[in-house]
Amino acid sequence: MKYYKFKSIFNKTIFEKSKADLLEKVAKYPQRYIGLFRPTKPKAKLLQNLLQSHEIRFGEAFEKLIEEYLKELGYEILEKNFYYKNGDKLKVDQFFKDDEFYFFVEQKIRDDHDSTKKRGQISNFEKKLETIISIYGDNNLKGFFYFIDPDLLKNKNFYKDELEKMSADYGVDLHICYGKEFFELINAPNIWEEIITYLKKWRSELPDIPEINFDLEPEQSFEEIKDLSPSIYRKLLDNEKLYKEIVLTIFPEKKTLILLKQYFETKDKKIYKTLVEKLINKGI
Repeated sequence: MKYYKFKSIFNKTIFEKSKADLLEKVAKYPQRYIGLFRPTKPKAKLLQNLLQSHEIRFGEAFEKLIEEYLKELGYEILEKNFYYKNGDKLKVDQFFKDDEFYFFVEQKIRDDHDSTKKRGQISNFEKKLETIISIYGDNNLKGFFYFIDPDLLKNKNFYKDELEKMSADYGVDLHICYGKEFFELINAPNIWEEIITYLKKWRSELPDIPEINFDLEPEQSFEEIKDLSPSIYRKLLDNEKLYKEIVLTIFPEKKTLILLKQYFETKDKKIYKTLVEKLINKGI
């Protein structure tokens, strides 16, 4: 894989929706951002939420990245969404095949779960295993519980013991693996070295602190947030304290708000005309 593709996957997955997500959270939970009984000022809370969003999407980026590597290795990517027998929706992180085997992967960034969550992870893994077997059978099936970060092994012995029992009971080859081990098990160890090289380069290009001034790139910010529900904008504009303390922190020069106003003016629905009036009243 070329570095520009690696970088594109990470930047698009992690950062492209983070602005829209932040505005949704602010509109839905304004009390978390404003008010006297808070240990952090609004700007710090915004930054905290943005960082949390990036952490969550980091795992999603790795799902997309590894799928792209699997495609490059010649594997056929299969449907990942299933329904358990009780109707619960299940999503397998990776599900693919070659001419001989079916492979499914439950993929996490790091092994740092507490005792309650680790048992939930195993239970979830078994539900997915059981569902896949009900559709594809138990012959020529391999499963992996894969942690990407090789430096955290908090629950390795627990997962190893549970997978060994499950493997014996279901008659399926199951593995617990960390970092490079997954790629060794699918005979592509060189992929891991490339991932580490690219990840170091990508991280070196990141700013020390994410920027919460969305007016620095107003056109890009506009494209990322313009299709949010009108109800989000109504809540952001109607709460005067929220608007002054949060909205104007995010859009201090109002450049993105001007682009939104121009966009809303092209819409026929009454709600958009109302939003335009609200923006005009704010001096936009």
